[in-house]
Amino acid sequence: MPFMSKSNQNFMKLIKAVHSLVVTDDLDKNRQSQDSIGKILGTRSKEAAYTNLTIDSVPVEIVSVNRPHSTQKVILYCHGGGYITGSLHYARILTTKIAMATSMDVISFDYRLAPEFPFPAALHDVVKIWDYLMMLGYGSKDIIVMGDSAGGNLALSLGLKLKEEERFLPGAFALMSPWTDLTTSGKSHVTREELDPILDHEYMDRARYSYTTEENFENPLVSPLFGDFTDFPPVYIQVGNNEILLSDSVRLHKQLIKQGVSARLDLYKGMWHVFQMSNFKTANDAVDEIARFVFEL
Repeated sequence: MPFMSKSNQNFMKLIKAVHSLVVTDDLDKNRQSQDSIGKILGTRSKEAAYTNLTIDSVPVEIVSVNRPHSTQKVILYCHGGGYITGSLHYARILTTKIAMATSMDVISFDYRLAPEFPFPAALHDVVKIWDYLMMLGYGSKDIIVMGDSAGGNLALSLGLKLKEEERFLPGAFALMSPWTDLTTSGKSHVTREELDPILDHEYMDRARYSYTTEENFENPLVSPLFGDFTDFPPVYIQVGNNEILLSDSVRLHKQLIKQGVSARLDLYKGMWHVFQMSNFKTANDAVDEIARFVFEL
């Protein structure tokens, strides 16, 4: 277990206490709680415009800043939630911050959730949004795919699916605490078990067995860690060192480098799962770093 100051330990306890108010055994209540938090914390900013539409039965929201900005490129954002929760409303907390930081349009969407709609429903839905962007005339390299947690998984799965079909790949990927290994074989699932204030083994098991069957856990479209990333575009990863999914990011980064992909991993000490969603200096600086990665492409 990493060394932590007393103040950091107390902060982790506070984060865990607040998070426990949202998480229950009732999946519908979890989803409703997340939506409520998203509507409160992700209140529509006066500095941005929000456009809602439906693409091939998939609800979509486009966040655009209310100032001159480039529309030649776009960010496709995949929300997290273990494939069993999460929504446009909850994602708005991050999509608004990212749109403001990058001065780019951010498109997020409500993919179908498990267990009602297990794998590959979410993958089919993100491909629908990709195809829609292609129809609008974006070049593949004009699209930056981002995602947090399970959304990071879905972002990479989209890339692997496009590669499998010999289609053009996105310009880059930016991932926050991506869930890349449904076999949960990484060391941090043990070493961070008592430390992580957001995720635990009970939740991870519920999510992965809701999403698919155990026989599928090593399928690269389910666990991208096991995928072939040869010829992938640049990938930027952010992860906190207090989360059980730390290994998912570290091992992904090693895999990408080994396969010749331009990849960067930023490890944030003292941080937890998708800390970028919070509103404090380290979180906001991390979002600015994502914007810097986009600008430097």
